[in-house]
Amino acid sequence: MSSEAVDEALRRARKAQAEVAAWTQDQADEAVRAAGWHCYREEAARRLAQLSFEETGLGDIEDLFALQRRRTLGILHDLHGARTVGVVDEQPERGLVRIAKPLGVIAVASPATAPAPGIICNALPMLKTRNAAVFSPNPRAHASALATVEVLRTGLAEAGAPPDLVQCLPVAGRAEGEQLMAGADFVVAIGGAGTVRRAYRSGTPAVGAGVGNPTVVVDETADLADAVGRIHAGAGFNNGTSCSSESNVLVHRSVAAAFEAGLARAGAHLCDEDEARRLTALLWPDGGTLNRSLIGRSAAEIAEAAGIGTAEPGKVSVLVVRCADPRRDDVVLREKLSPLLTVAVYDDFEEAVDLVELLSDRCGRGHSCAVHTTSAERVLRLAERISTCRVVVNQSTMTNTGSLESGVPFTTTLAAGSWGGSSVSGNVTWRHFLNHTTISRPVPARVPDEAALFGAYWGRDRQPAGPVAG
Repeated sequence: MSSEAVDEALRRARKAQAEVAAWTQDQADEAVRAAGWHCYREEAARRLAQLSFEETGLGDIEDLFALQRRRTLGILHDLHGARTVGVVDEQPERGLVRIAKPLGVIAVASPATAPAPGIICNALPMLKTRNAAVFSPNPRAHASALATVEVLRTGLAEAGAPPDLVQCLPVAGRAEGEQLMAGADFVVAIGGAGTVRRAYRSGTPAVGAGVGNPTVVVDETADLADAVGRIHAGAGFNNGTSCSSESNVLVHRSVAAAFEAGLARAGAHLCDEDEARRLTALLWPDGGTLNRSLIGRSAAEIAEAAGIGTAEPGKVSVLVVRCADPRRDDVVLREKLSPLLTVAVYDDFEEAVDLVELLSDRCGRGHSCAVHTTSAERVLRLAERISTCRVVVNQSTMTNTGSLESGVPFTTTLAAGSWGGSSVSGNVTWRHFLNHTTISRPVPARVPDEAALFGAYWGRDRQPAGPVAG
């Protein structure tokens, strides 16, 4: 029965996509506006945030609400005015014209963390590019996914568009997800490494999110108050469930004490050695695997479970663990999926760069890192050395997924390039959901300057050049 349900979803998606393949740009834009508005409405955003939290137990209701509103607005801002229909590029001097066309039916594997924003921010750019999207959600967030898709479908119906352009599988499971991937025209995979590997094994063209958590460098030239505020806010947002939540901080020894004092004033609890041991034993009971029951829980809940007393439990938003030797492979330096921040000290910037590379190798190459500094030279040095798609400067790493205060495009799919096993290096956006047809016309022949092309080699054993074919 579940196999038939997948086939039926694909059939309906193909029928709907065929109806909109000839849409004008205005029609595509209207569908996006209508679907986006219904998702942005306060009542809908609050309802989906509440449902997501109740179903998954992950994150924070207010943060989920804010995340949905911010990402919906950001995606719509990025899509506004973008040309995705008809002629999108003309180069008369080269005789080239490019025409944009849809991919078809896109299968999307979506995670349990922030399920509503994850679906919305994939569906809107897929609608903008005249594709159909069928979602295969994490079973833990199936009800949330169904409710989110229903909001999108309401908007489509209001705009006169086929609601079946956006669907959610009625059955959530690995077998159904794999069948959907195999039957679609394109796959977008967000979630764990296993989900991404299955997408690339499906035989269907695919793009997957990279696995990893950011390491942040705070040097001695940084605006310390600004760095503390941004790092604290990012580490605690939605209980640290984002892959872009600040995870590990390397702070220069000369400002380490002031940095930690700032975190404490902001609402973080700095664990002593005994508290750190108890916290580590609680979160990684077997010494390596995260305690799934505590993922996405608040700092206060985790502290209570670990027997850590705090002066004002309701105000503690982040737990901080010190790491004496970041070169040693310690679980506290790996993925946490909780409002837990690891802090280590370094003495020299070159040492910090080496540590970022080391921690990235352990936590997920290609994902991201950050630096708080006033030195442009250090930013460039870090960016040139590290195998990563994103280097965030004087911002929270939460801006990886898009920000109205930077030029980073909004997305929920943070591809990590070949470093992280992804087919794309950077943020996956509407540009990745298009096929292009290129028209080529003759132009006056270009005559290559052989001396310029071959440089010093041109004078060696030169023979008269004959006509060049092709």
